[in-house]
Amino acid sequence: MQKIVFFGGTGMSGQCAVRYALKKGLSVRLLVRNEATVPEDFKAKVELVQGDVTNVEDVKKAVAGQELVCVVLGTRNDLKPTTAMSDGMSNIIAAMKEASLKKFSVCLSSFLFMDPDKVPAIFVNINGEHRRMLETVKGCGLEYRAVLPPHIADEPQAEFATAYDKAPGHSRSISKLDLGQFLVDCLFDEAHAGKVIGICTIK
Repeated sequence: MQKIVFFGGTGMSGQCAVRYALKKGLSVRLLVRNEATVPEDFKAKVELVQGDVTNVEDVKKAVAGQELVCVVLGTRNDLKPTTAMSDGMSNIIAAMKEASLKKFSVCLSSFLFMDPDKVPAIFVNINGEHRRMLETVKGCGLEYRAVLPPHIADEPQAEFATAYDKAPGHSRSISKLDLGQFLVDCLFDEAHAGKVIGICTIK
């Protein structure tokens, strides 16, 4: 049974990824700031490590003994300037290197495929943070999968497409269930290693 640790596993997409990993038969660990945020339906099925992604020692505890890493960090609806996610990403990469781990997936945003001047003003701060994360990921030397979804929709699963270094272009949304599944499944496909991956529903 392979072991996977999630960072951001209690958010909307993160929960979907955790549920899919459990369904796939993986041993799942979550780093959480507050256990109260962990959904009851999988709370007893996962190992919880209490801590904060911005604290490198907490991250090291979460990564220890694992084989795979999935990063689904978010700010919920807070669009104010932040470096918490990029700082957290740097901590995760440092902890992975110390633990000799190689494979991770990370959820970012398809706005990164756009010219920064074309990104809607409301998303400029969060897009800047995602760009810092992507630059850190690209330079890390590990087997990353950077997944860049468009609008993440609370919709049933559907057929979806992926493309490297661009948005597939079929639609401007992806089901949270499909995104969660892909964030886990891409870790088992060597073709995706070291790639920036666009994803969207085919409509």
